[in-house]
Amino acid sequence: MNNIFETFKPINPLISEYVDYYYYLDIKPYNIKTEFECFPHYNTTISLYKSNVSSKKGEVIFENKAKPLQIFTPIRENILQVKQLGKVHRIVIVFKPLGIQQFYKNLNFNEFIRDHNFFSNLELSKLFSNIDTDIITKLLDEYLVEKHKEYQNIILEKSISLIFSNFGSLPIQEIATEIKISRRHLNRLFNIHFGVSVKKFNEIVLFRKTLEKKLLENTEQSFTDLAYEFNYCDQSHLNKAFQNFTSNSPKSFLKKGTLLGSEDTFWHLKK
Repeated sequence: MNNIFETFKPINPLISEYVDYYYYLDIKPYNIKTEFECFPHYNTTISLYKSNVSSKKGEVIFENKAKPLQIFTPIRENILQVKQLGKVHRIVIVFKPLGIQQFYKNLNFNEFIRDHNFFSNLELSKLFSNIDTDIITKLLDEYLVEKHKEYQNIILEKSISLIFSNFGSLPIQEIATEIKISRRHLNRLFNIHFGVSVKKFNEIVLFRKTLEKKLLENTEQSFTDLAYEFNYCDQSHLNKAFQNFTSNSPKSFLKKGTLLGSEDTFWHLKK
């Protein structure tokens, strides 16, 4: 079997409402060591590994008789270093903000979770017995529908909507005023549920939407035009944002990265 990296979308409309457009399948049957960097994002993920353990250093290590490993990754404001040692067979669910809260309760989603069974052994066995993404899609949709328990937080929902409709550039005070709550209370809610402040969430959305436009919609668009379109003060402001989030200039960041699948999975693969 060759390496596989494939993104695919939920079919069930209920699941599509909360999953950030896609799942993905990552298989590396002959892997010895893979290292890559993931960059700040407003989504969250559940990664399901077939036969792996997680070391104290955060490495994901293949062990032939290991039970499936389930890892929740929260909203990221910093670069995430990932190291996979040995074979990889994993399935990943990419959630929208407040997406995972629709399926799992009483968990702290503002930090990594490595000790919770998001899926049962039987569910995982069926998922890992297939590499056909149509079948995996059907199974994931089915399992998530069974787990769905509607969660509502009107303040956060309205805040997220305002942020996304303004490319992440709306001042925090305007968001708080629009929703008719204090800025302090709004920040408190974001930190409790997302682990980041409203300002940082704003900045992450702006960074990802800028990157998404450059990667997926108009690769020829200049950084100057991007800065203007996404309400940066100027290109220097855009450059600074990329430097803060990626430790690279926009040009260098894009040159070093690899776009995997057909969505916005853009990593720096280390050789």
